[in-house]
Amino acid sequence: AYERTCRYFCRKTNSVVVSVGYRLAPEHPFPAQFEDCLTAAIHFLRTAQDHGVDPSRVVICGDSSGGTLTAAVAQALVNRRDLPKLRAQILIYPFLQCVDLDLPSYQQNEKVPILLKERTLVLGLKYMNKDLGPIKELFKGCHVSEDQRLKYQKWVSPDYIPHEFKTRGYKPSPTYLPLKEVCEAAKPMFDPVFSPLLAEDSVIAQLPETFILTCEFDVLRDDGLLYKKRLEDHGIKVTWCHLQEGFHGTV
Repeated sequence: AYERTCRYFCRKTNSVVVSVGYRLAPEHPFPAQFEDCLTAAIHFLRTAQDHGVDPSRVVICGDSSGGTLTAAVAQALVNRRDLPKLRAQILIYPFLQCVDLDLPSYQQNEKVPILLKERTLVLGLKYMNKDLGPIKELFKGCHVSEDQRLKYQKWVSPDYIPHEFKTRGYKPSPTYLPLKEVCEAAKPMFDPVFSPLLAEDSVIAQLPETFILTCEFDVLRDDGLLYKKRLEDHGIKVTWCHLQEGFHGTV
């Protein structure tokens, strides 16, 4: 599916492009995909010169769940002193958090193909090898404990989404009480490898220069907007491209 896209990037940017054929869920559940991408990134950073590549100019890139993996790999590499630093990361409509599945973009685009709101969660739960039962509770936020709500509200909140993105029929969500068994089952979903937006400030502050692409008609639009804000709050240079007519999968 990505062969032509990768060849196109290679031609247009005069770059060496390495496409990672990571293992796929549900046969290989989380975090096999992250481990494969991290292994590939480390190997390439160590051997870049064998491929005629300047190791100080390596950029990692991914779209959709590949954007999640890109963000997680970039975070995993920030404290590595034995490797060259990444030059940049490119996140194309990435999934970045599971705290709030009712952000404005989730409400506005819940029935926009190809990534319907419910499909996003079904895929995420299959990826985590989790029971698909509590979907409605997850959309209501019943999987977030009070402690987690307090911790994450400074990073994940509709308050941080610029007003122009709320004009298309957004309604603030009611607050539902957490359900203990749902919170317990959802715990792994708050791992920054699954939800990179939830990484600690000490990690975010060390990330490389970043390009983020968001699409107006995409449930994941606001994940990109929130990550952009977090990076910029820490002084990371961000180039942001928003496709006003774009939808998930548009690349």
